[in-house]
Amino acid sequence: MALATSGPHLIDRLPRPRGRLTADAPLGPQTWFRTGGPAEVLFRPADAEDLAQFLKALPPDVPVMALGVGSNLLVRDGGVKGVVIRLMRGFTGITVDRSEVVAGAGAPDLNVALTARDHALSGLEFLSGIPGTIGGAFATNAGAYGGELSEVLISAEAVDRRGAIHSVTAAELGFTYRHSQAPADWIFTSARLRAAPGDQLAIARRIAEIDSARTESQPRSRTGGSTFMNPPGHKAWELIDQAGCRGLKVGDAQVSEKHCNFLINLGDATAADIEALGEEVRRRVIAQSGLQLDWEIKRIGEVLA
Repeated sequence: MALATSGPHLIDRLPRPRGRLTADAPLGPQTWFRTGGPAEVLFRPADAEDLAQFLKALPPDVPVMALGVGSNLLVRDGGVKGVVIRLMRGFTGITVDRSEVVAGAGAPDLNVALTARDHALSGLEFLSGIPGTIGGAFATNAGAYGGELSEVLISAEAVDRRGAIHSVTAAELGFTYRHSQAPADWIFTSARLRAAPGDQLAIARRIAEIDSARTESQPRSRTGGSTFMNPPGHKAWELIDQAGCRGLKVGDAQVSEKHCNFLINLGDATAADIEALGEEVRRRVIAQSGLQLDWEIKRIGEVLA
């Protein structure tokens, strides 16, 4: 369903990049939940220079947001106004420089971990347990299985809303638990990560252990991953379970029976179903424990009228 517009379409006002512009592009199929509305315009830049030039020429009133693989994201049913930028070809390269790994923002975290393994570099195995891209890891200081981005990041490059390119160190990004102080309008384009020489067999074994742990404990279905952040001193899944929410449904959205901090699209759930389920879980948890759960999944776009 297209976003309601009056007059000429937004795409007619935009600069012409080397990359690809698509009007009213469906976003739901590009997210792990497989639901949600379209982007008013979807932009796939050819490379970082193309991205910077496009943003520099973009009218200042046009909203912009970046989309990775849509793993920790809920797109509301009314779609996303403005330009949604997806970093694909030109941003997925991974290279090794001695004991450091340089990855484009569009590179899947798993691929970065596997590249490090293939070069007998340790310290990045935890990335194999994060279902996203390197670029998507910055806003929340993504972490899993004993590691997080802030511990291995050396430096990064980003482009801001005005098209200026920034090179920053990890210390400058002010990382804390599931948070970064990076400006909200920055789109990260690459990262340089610290690794260390290691035993390739042991590295491979650790990645296999992480994969096995994910398979045993987490649903591998239409889900957005970990839904809520852990309150200090507590685990979100335990609070949800104690509040009697395991298996709870709203429409075709369900709290996972396997892992209570995962919401699932059983097939025909709308984004509104999923968000309403999450809010009901939050209501029940605060009623049962007095603790508030904060969303870890990013929710974007317009509520369908």
